[in-house]
Amino acid sequence: MATIERYQTQLADPDSQFIAVNGFRLHYKRQGSGATLLLLLHGSFLSLKSWSQVIAPLAQHATVVAIDRPTCGLTSRPLPPKGAPEPSPYSAEAQGDLIAALIPALGFERAILVGSSTGGTIALLTALRHRERVQSLILVDTVVYSGYATSQVPAPVLALMRGLKPLFTRLMGFLINRLYEKAIRKFWHRQERLSDATLAEFKRDFMRGQWDKVFLELFLATHRLHLDTQLDRITQPTLVVTGEHDRGVKPSESAQLAQAITGAELQVIADAGHLPQEERPEAFLAAIEPFLMRQLAASA
Repeated sequence: MATIERYQTQLADPDSQFIAVNGFRLHYKRQGSGATLLLLLHGSFLSLKSWSQVIAPLAQHATVVAIDRPTCGLTSRPLPPKGAPEPSPYSAEAQGDLIAALIPALGFERAILVGSSTGGTIALLTALRHRERVQSLILVDTVVYSGYATSQVPAPVLALMRGLKPLFTRLMGFLINRLYEKAIRKFWHRQERLSDATLAEFKRDFMRGQWDKVFLELFLATHRLHLDTQLDRITQPTLVVTGEHDRGVKPSESAQLAQAITGAELQVIADAGHLPQEERPEAFLAAIEPFLMRQLAASA
């Protein structure tokens, strides 16, 4: 287990909690006391604060846990030792295994996974690799047919990047730092809804500790996941949610995802972009409530 990183102890909130799972010291927040676990997985470059406006309402019905995913927020960011065997702890598969291990560590046998963007990608992988741990899925603007789920760096380029890690760490750090604010603003349909203070907070949460080195490790572990060929294996009840004006994952991709998963439902949230739980939290809660209530009743 990695040693406790200084930013974890210095920046934790009074309600912050930490748990050791699969080589990480995961930062999470927990509300509610229901018999069902609702596990919230945010998207790339963000933190558990992505759920801050919906945690309390959801906690009226279930035990709700929001985590900082690896490379984000106050979760530890260990570097794999030189020559460490694959898979990387930052690979999508390893993150799915991490979620599956977290559920019993929190005292539950299974959970309803709510994943936003790449958090939805990890939720899908968890359901495929650890079916017994996932009761149902709520997939919010989930990346399946493009971006993170389909990216593949050619082997010669990967070898070059691994051989020149210090150079590529600096380059990637420079580019992300320069483009971060512009990229995150595009997640909102109406960008005036994202305050400068909130954006700055997200950026601080992401750029903790050795963030640039760890993000390079995540980048090196990224590969085509072929999720589109496995969706017929998803047997859990599934709700797919999309913002009507999402520019990160086209609404047509979310509709395609809902059609590909047997029995899946689709909800489109008007006047919202890639992160409807942040941009229009009341509409988000209303959109997922009927499905969620049925899942909670089924687990009672």
